[in-house]
Amino acid sequence: MGTTMPDDVEPARDPAAPAPRRRLRTWTVLVPVITAVAGLMFAMSFRAAQGSDLRADRDLPQLILDANERVEAQAARLDTLQHEVDGLSKAQAPRDARLGALTDKADAYAREVGRTPVSGPALTVTLTDSKVSLDSLPAQFTGDDIVVHQQDVQAVVNALWAGGAQAMMIQDQRVIATSAVRCVGNTLILQGRVYSPPYVITAIGDTGRMQRAVTADPTIQIYQQYVAAMGLGWDMSVERQAKFPAYSGSVELSHAQVIP
Repeated sequence: MGTTMPDDVEPARDPAAPAPRRRLRTWTVLVPVITAVAGLMFAMSFRAAQGSDLRADRDLPQLILDANERVEAQAARLDTLQHEVDGLSKAQAPRDARLGALTDKADAYAREVGRTPVSGPALTVTLTDSKVSLDSLPAQFTGDDIVVHQQDVQAVVNALWAGGAQAMMIQDQRVIATSAVRCVGNTLILQGRVYSPPYVITAIGDTGRMQRAVTADPTIQIYQQYVAAMGLGWDMSVERQAKFPAYSGSVELSHAQVIP
């Protein structure tokens, strides 16, 4: 009577039989595949670059300058079109009572929203980075302490509005109360254009009242401490007469949030 062998016991191997092959490891299969894919990527990269450095033509400062020029050209084109629209609207106003009423209403608010040129005495504040080098900084200071930040520019802007500014320019652009002031690193982004320091903010209005508002602002007082300690640039001057162009951007709010 024969015996049965348990399932979990392997039968004895014949010494004369060839040794069984080892199971291939995962990496044994993947390495040739990865090598082939890498080779294909190198070949595609070489073909795309035509044997040259892929980064050779990427001049970031020049790209920024070119973009600024395009935005400036488009802004000038927008101004021209806006003047044409305004002229056509006024030309049609006498023949259309409804349009005439809307035009009169718009004209009444034009100065308030910056849609008209403005002239008058002005206060100019200039902010710029310190000339102190990073390697000469005292231990308690960092690189952030020797550059102008968004909060510094915004503090001056807010203080001037609070001091009764009737109109304002930042750099070479007319701004209004809802214009966004944003800084990335040590550059200012304003209405699609990029600026480097010094940052020049000029406001038309009661210069004495605006000066007092700027001097009393707590954030500006802190900035003044760094002016004394680290040489941050600061200048405030009065102009007897300044002329601002009309604001040509959008006056519509896309969103707003109440700050408690």
